[in-house]
Amino acid sequence: MEILINVFNSILYQPLFNALILLYQYLPGRDLGIAVIILTVLIRLLLYPLMARAIKSQKVLADLQPKIQEIQEKFKNDKEKQAKEMMGLYQREGINPLGGCLPLLIQMPILLALFRVFMAFKDGLGAAQSTILYSFVPFSGIPGEPMFLGLLNLAQPSLILAVLAGVCQFFQTKTISPKVKKIKTSDQMAKFSGTMQKQMLYFFPVFIFFILLRLPAAIGLYWIVTALFSIGQQYLVFAKQPSVDSG
Repeated sequence: MEILINVFNSILYQPLFNALILLYQYLPGRDLGIAVIILTVLIRLLLYPLMARAIKSQKVLADLQPKIQEIQEKFKNDKEKQAKEMMGLYQREGINPLGGCLPLLIQMPILLALFRVFMAFKDGLGAAQSTILYSFVPFSGIPGEPMFLGLLNLAQPSLILAVLAGVCQFFQTKTISPKVKKIKTSDQMAKFSGTMQKQMLYFFPVFIFFILLRLPAAIGLYWIVTALFSIGQQYLVFAKQPSVDSG
């Protein structure tokens, strides 16, 4: 376990922490909030190809929902036949039903490392973090509190950012949610899946709001930028991706 922690720190946490400090040191005004925003955008640009692939898979699956529901209803009493028909549908459309999950799993370690970087604000950035800085990274600490635009303390929770993060998360989830016709079905799994999709649309943003009420504002700022970037990326991918014929 210790080896894995050391690898995680060396490959992800330390480079991201040093990148944030470099941005802070060399950006005009030395605003840590601006540094957080730029670092977040850089990370999202790095992950752009992976996320674009995930969004495309999610969109195709969303467009296929009417056909998927029809199969679920038609073979509701024969789960083996239902699974076979579903796999046939995926093969005909040339998609992998798990294609939207793999890129998300790949980026999880990066998100965990960023979370650790931003949580460092809670204890203050100074001598305690100097041991993980590279020799070419100049840093003598942050005078006073880590502020964003001179107004927001990034080390403390922020109600405003928590609300904005929840709102942005709602629109991000809504953008990627399947838009399909309501089909009457007696298949319990299909009903359960539809109910879960509706609940996640509202539950997850509320969950994010309450979580961010207890975390440093830097994490809320990161979440807002990530959600806005994702909405923009989804728009670009959807504009280029033709809809699957669901008729």
